[in-house]
Amino acid sequence: MAADARNHVTGEHPARTPHATAPAPARAPARAAAPAPVPLPEAEGPRDAVTRLHAHGCWYPSADPDGTQVAFICDRGGVPQLWAGPVDGEGIRLLDASPDPVKEVSWSPDGRWIAYTTAPGGGEHSRVLCVRPDGTGRRLLAGADPDSSAYLGCWAHDGSAVAVTLAAPATAQDDGLWRSADATPAHWTARYGPATLLGTAAYAVGPDGTPATRPGAGLSAYLVDPDGLASPVLLATEPDAPTLRVCDLSRDGRLALLRRGPRGRREAVVLRTRDAATTFTLRVADGDHWIGRFSPDGRTLWLRSDADREYAALFAVALDADGTPRARTVVAEREDSDLELLAMAHDGRTAVLAWNMRGANELEIVETSPGHGAPDTAGPARPVPLPHEVVTRITAAGTGRLLLALSGSQRRPGVWWAHEGVSLLRTPWSSRDEDAVPPGRPPVRPVLSRLVARDGLPLSGWYYRAPGRAPNEPAPCVIHLHGGPEDQERPVFDPLYHELLGRGLDVFAPDVRGSGGHGRSFVDADLGTGRFAALDDVADCAAHAVTAGPADPTRLAVMGRSYGGYLTFACLVRHPDLFRTGVAVCGMSDLLTFFAGTEPWIAESAAHKYGHPERDRELLHALSPMSRIDALRVPLLAVHGEHDTNVPPGESEQFVRAARERGVPAELLVLRDEGHDFLRADNRRLFRRAAADWMERLLRPS
Repeated sequence: MAADARNHVTGEHPARTPHATAPAPARAPARAAAPAPVPLPEAEGPRDAVTRLHAHGCWYPSADPDGTQVAFICDRGGVPQLWAGPVDGEGIRLLDASPDPVKEVSWSPDGRWIAYTTAPGGGEHSRVLCVRPDGTGRRLLAGADPDSSAYLGCWAHDGSAVAVTLAAPATAQDDGLWRSADATPAHWTARYGPATLLGTAAYAVGPDGTPATRPGAGLSAYLVDPDGLASPVLLATEPDAPTLRVCDLSRDGRLALLRRGPRGRREAVVLRTRDAATTFTLRVADGDHWIGRFSPDGRTLWLRSDADREYAALFAVALDADGTPRARTVVAEREDSDLELLAMAHDGRTAVLAWNMRGANELEIVETSPGHGAPDTAGPARPVPLPHEVVTRITAAGTGRLLLALSGSQRRPGVWWAHEGVSLLRTPWSSRDEDAVPPGRPPVRPVLSRLVARDGLPLSGWYYRAPGRAPNEPAPCVIHLHGGPEDQERPVFDPLYHELLGRGLDVFAPDVRGSGGHGRSFVDADLGTGRFAALDDVADCAAHAVTAGPADPTRLAVMGRSYGGYLTFACLVRHPDLFRTGVAVCGMSDLLTFFAGTEPWIAESAAHKYGHPERDRELLHALSPMSRIDALRVPLLAVHGEHDTNVPPGESEQFVRAARERGVPAELLVLRDEGHDFLRADNRRLFRRAAADWMERLLRPS
């Protein structure tokens, strides 16, 4: 953390003072201005979703202090919205009828407020709001400026404040973006160096040893009083950070746990709040934002980390009274398996661990005990049987009770609850699956398939066989590529896949190099020039689908979203005779124009993954699909959200335009009121049907 990030805006709650502050230094870093709460129209009273979808999902639960009520996200109204209700009853209520999609939810420890994030217009900018459990008092806490973004952090343990991270709007003089591929902003000149950085160089420091900063931009973390009675308290400022999130506060407010850093180089930071001094840092794994928790006495820090390891494990870090580390121990680990999710019970003495086992999850509970000067220790693990393959969130719900968001290949996402040692029970309002697939046809369960890339690297993927075909009958097949690239293909219900399967098309969804869930070396295998090998992985997976699928080699298509959209563009021009068509969704077609147009903090993080936009210009050009557009031979469909500022729509527009100029059939579908993720039911349905219609038409027998 930058040494001058210890500037604070002071403020105290009239009755409670959970956080200490310090005088501001003489020179303050660039930071986002403190958010000012904005009252919104009251939302109390009877209400319901405008429409009620029969098939919907529920996810991201957060319970009230006694665990009897839960707030959650549900799309039964056609868009992800904030709902709440009893864990074991039917009487749920809609708390915010706004059409802006909800991203995260957190009920305050004192039960008085529910904080949540929304994405105005479905775009990439987000804001933090809060509302009382009965729907009254709704107010905007951070992100009122349409050019900024705000992200939700943890609550103070007494409920007096909630942490938010605010991204400062770029200044008119330096907005952090390129205006053309030939105009390089000065702040990139002294940045991190090539994308192949894998060593221990200090975060956010240029080659000359000075902090690498972008004037007028940055991320700032504040503690905000939802009642609006106290001024926001500045916890930390990162003037050149791609990510910054407050994950936990010690119960006495002495210490804060932050997660910061670019993709592939995340780190945990322990910050002493009285003087903003950093007392401890440790590399942590990518993936879930919630990396750890303090023990009740603040003397042990529990972390999900892959520091000096191939796979993430549970670490216990012993801390002295001022947050200085005394010892570090791995207390739970598995061979060839990442610790994917970590949650702690309200008493702080029970840890719930979700392990990633080749894409599916295994869940276990461990009890902890004080270590008497050493890190706390963990007892034997108790497995918890799961009714579905994948856990997406774990949270405590009162004494001895857990809430879990689950997803699987046979049904839509839902929320389940359990007392310790008792089988999980599905909440009655969780999800309805009548319209998940057409009547009379059950969801298809995928089969894990393994292969070896041409350079010997083991790969794998999930193969979905269209129903009604004989076991060895060749079928048209869509190679579907996930985003990230650090995401992982999981055996979860995907309406897009079942739309394709219903048209008689097989789906093979692989993890090419760079994907998560297979160890740190696999994630890093696509850095720098390794991305060329990732493009070859797609071709190797297509060949495997033919030999092991069985897919028809004359009727193959490639499709993907985000980074998968980039791979789709790239494979259509790098392997022009392999696929009959492609569908690229929100994909990058030119990595240089992507850096020019994306959000500044996304560019900061992406430089470590794809390449430095100045020093690696030749590499980025060579990796860009637009550099080989003359090789394009087959029709393609591009799909993009109109408000996508992660990968701007111009990335699809320029590829489609260039294809048409060369006489290649190409279409562009732009979805209104959507960003990088398609979240509205009508748009998702339009997208699925358009993609399936396109594939079905172009993969017909010759």
